Amino acid sequence: MNIHETDDYASVNINQGMTLTEKIIAKASNRTHVSPGEVLFVNVDVLMSHDPCTPGVASVFKKEFGEEAKVWDPDRFIMIPDHFVYSADPQANQNIRVMREFATAQNITHFYDVGTPDYKGVCHIGLAEGGHTRPGEVLLGTDSHTVTAGAFGTFAIGVGITDGAYALGTGEIPLMVPATIKVNYFGKKAKSVQAKDLILVLMKELGVEGATYNAIEFTGNVIDELSVEERMTMCNMVVECGAKNGIMVPNQATLDYLATRTRIPYTVVTPDEDAQYVRTIDIDVSSLTSVIARPHSPDNVVSVAQLENIAISQAYIGSCTGGKTDDFIAAAEILWQRKVTIPTYAVPATKEVFHNLITMQVKGRSVYEILTRAGVKLSSEPGCAACCGGPADTFGRVRDPISVISTTNRNFVGRMGNKGAMIYLASPYAVAAAAVSGFITNPERYLTNDY
Repeated sequence: MNIHETDDYASVNINQGMTLTEKIIAKASNRTHVSPGEVLFVNVDVLMSHDPCTPGVASVFKKEFGEEAKVWDPDRFIMIPDHFVYSADPQANQNIRVMREFATAQNITHFYDVGTPDYKGVCHIGLAEGGHTRPGEVLLGTDSHTVTAGAFGTFAIGVGITDGAYALGTGEIPLMVPATIKVNYFGKKAKSVQAKDLILVLMKELGVEGATYNAIEFTGNVIDELSVEERMTMCNMVVECGAKNGIMVPNQATLDYLATRTRIPYTVVTPDEDAQYVRTIDIDVSSLTSVIARPHSPDNVVSVAQLENIAISQAYIGSCTGGKTDDFIAAAEILWQRKVTIPTYAVPATKEVFHNLITMQVKGRSVYEILTRAGVKLSSEPGCAACCGGPADTFGRVRDPISVISTTNRNFVGRMGNKGAMIYLASPYAVAAAAVSGFITNPERYLTNDY
């Protein structure tokens, strides 16, 4: 693998082209041109909030706009409980009760309430499944991983409670235009290399602060060839290096996906040929193998070969980053006719993903059957679960100071529960391989050309 970087940023004037992010912001602010560093008001197309933050958003909204105030558009405020939905914890349950009361009072169109047929699961995947992630639009969410929607050519960012409440009342948000880092992935990647490996390699290059308040624009033949869900994985983790958002031009697979999800018209935006980037990073994936992020930071990345034979006590497959259908299919390829040797927990991101595990097959068996026969503890209750630790009764929560390998996005101290746990971040292939061997293992050992 080779990484080459150029610094081709120059002072921007109105005659110069715009990046993908800049063009969407210009459109949303009724401007013909915007430049990095400008502060302006941007119209919001979609606002999302989940159970940890909706009570705060609702409280600030009522305080600032009045107890009887109405949201700017009940059809564009998407409410999705997902973080602490299957728990006896009183505070977790109270948060969801507040969501229900607010949704009823405001006649919210899209409230995907837990325990109902409408429930989805992890908000970032649920947004896509519900057709709320459309190219050329501005999407805000009260969660940092809202950036996932950049895979659809959406300018998608996480915001705090106060900004969320302001957008809820006005339909706009003040925003500073970010400069853009262009990242070009090219070459032919090995089958064992997944999107998680690709983004971890970039994490290593940039570090946790290397893209602070920058947009990251993904391009190159490797990005074009990725599935919709793998592209979501790429954008999902840009926040781990401080980026404002991640974004890419939708490929044909993405457009086909959207055609089955939404009938709302949208416009695919592309960057100008003479767009100016603060940095350009070229990554040749031809010699890349699986990589792992060691404790306790997502940028502490090394080749799997450097960590082989490190004992692992627990494995976890799930989250907005690693709990999608593609992620479970990958795990099933490793686990087919094999058994896990360590406790392995799996949580589908959404109800739709869980349904797919039952209906989709790998080598003549359903993914569900492969995982359960292998000894995986597979939850039928979708959500964030142990990715963010959660209450004591959270499924898969790390309770002891052990070594864990996970498809999630963060491995900070205490992130998945016990503060003494050592969390390794890896692709679904690598997590499944470790689950089988009990050690960090190169997944190439278990992959063949039969799939």
